[in-house]
Amino acid sequence: MDINLIALEDGLIVLSVGFLTVFVFLGILIFAMNVMGNFIKYLNKIFPAAVPAGAAVKKTSASVDEEIAVAIAAALLRQNH
Repeated sequence: MDINLIALEDGLIVLSVGFLTVFVFLGILIFAMNVMGNFIKYLNKIFPAAVPAGAAVKKTSASVDEEIAVAIAAALLRQNH
């Protein structure tokens, strides 16, 4: 019986150390990601991205839907004749 309690105690110690290690690592990871995010924001202020002068205007989804409807209607009309 005494051996089982010692094994249980050792298991709980290993479990606690493992959980603590993972918790600390994840805390450091979150801190590092926040620092890097702030650093990238700072770099974006210093070196802004260049916007091309002749950037094409994207079509709206309504015009795309209308084009698809016209294409379907044309295909059905052609199939019926």
